[in-house]
Amino acid sequence: MPASHAAPFCTDVRDRAFCEVLNEELVCALGCTEPIAVAYAAALARATLGAEPESLEVGCSGNIIKNVKSVTVPNSGGMHGIEAAATLGAVGGDAGSALEVLESVTEPDIERTRALLSDPAFCAVSLVEGVPNLYIKVRAHAAGHVAEVVIAEHHTDVVYRALDDAVLEGAREQDPALHADEPNPAYELLTIDAIIGFAEDGDIEPARAALERQIELNDAISREGLAHAWGAEVGRTLMESREHDAPCRARARAAAGSDARMSGCALPVVIVCGSGNQGITACLPVMEYAEGLGADHERLVRAVALSDLVAAHVKGYIGALSAFCGVVCAACGAGAAITWLAGGTPEQVGATIVNTLGNVGGIVCDGAKPSCAAKISAAVDAAILGHEMAMAGRGFRAGEGLIQETVEKTIASMGYVGRVGMKPTDVEILNIMIGKTRV
Repeated sequence: MPASHAAPFCTDVRDRAFCEVLNEELVCALGCTEPIAVAYAAALARATLGAEPESLEVGCSGNIIKNVKSVTVPNSGGMHGIEAAATLGAVGGDAGSALEVLESVTEPDIERTRALLSDPAFCAVSLVEGVPNLYIKVRAHAAGHVAEVVIAEHHTDVVYRALDDAVLEGAREQDPALHADEPNPAYELLTIDAIIGFAEDGDIEPARAALERQIELNDAISREGLAHAWGAEVGRTLMESREHDAPCRARARAAAGSDARMSGCALPVVIVCGSGNQGITACLPVMEYAEGLGADHERLVRAVALSDLVAAHVKGYIGALSAFCGVVCAACGAGAAITWLAGGTPEQVGATIVNTLGNVGGIVCDGAKPSCAAKISAAVDAAILGHEMAMAGRGFRAGEGLIQETVEKTIASMGYVGRVGMKPTDVEILNIMIGKTRV
């Protein structure tokens, strides 16, 4: 969890730290990151085993099960679920490509996957409790040998890997289920004022390539979502209804990227906070407003950097995967960047974030699926309202609900609710989704 007050630091230290955060966050991914992480673990298990598995065992945290259940696995020919993601990863995945593990999958790989999945005993999936919210264990069996891979905390963090009795990564005596990374000190420097200062005059060159790639790739999948009938077509619906309205276009552009991504589009995206939907939400509305305001490309790149860093700062209090919909964090970033592009003061940027959290903080996450596009639209709409209120000198006040005296305290209070208060909500959502609780 980030510190609410960072110690004073020089701008060189700030710039290096913030570029480090951006380069760590802005990773390419093909498809929804949870099924892709399952596929990556399975591909790595197959590579460790050295042969196609004869069977797979996949144990996942509730949040992984929740986020894989209803989303289309990319390059799978329309298959869904953990079994499909794991089997396709083991059959045709390239473990060296991490979150782009399924990019090289071929039609024969898809057919082989379908054939293996026709045997219900090939891939056994189980819920693992008492582990981090993001947790995947894959055991691959072949010819009397077994390879085991565990990913925890972050989508590509391999905390344990073994072949039979040989431990290749991690340590057998340290329970990998309880593994927790040391926090990256660069994130401790994130505050709204520091982020604004970095956007204004920081040295962004070490992160420029990642930011340019985010703009290019996320723009491409948004255009694909608007051009073709993906998912529930939330973006197309918005664009058809009010395409000349700037706020509506901003919502449509972000939603369209999610429409395509949640329904198996094979175009890659650049993620933020471990999520492609958040990477899209932090980027596309900012691009739309930058164009409308006549901002040059350099100012656009800096605005996207501001958006990404605000999203990472807000999400840092919540942690990976929870019942708190992460696109709200990304929408806070987008709204803050739009206010900055419009010439807003640091106080107005902060007020935009507070206004957004005071409105839609607490939208529940009930898994990755086509309706994520609608949640993105709602979150971006709240961020734009928050921006317009802030520019007019209006906003929600301390003592109203979770709103605190400062933007930093408000972020922390909302983060506490998402991290701690919504844990029971997360459990009940999962119980309903897997049929354990009937309503």
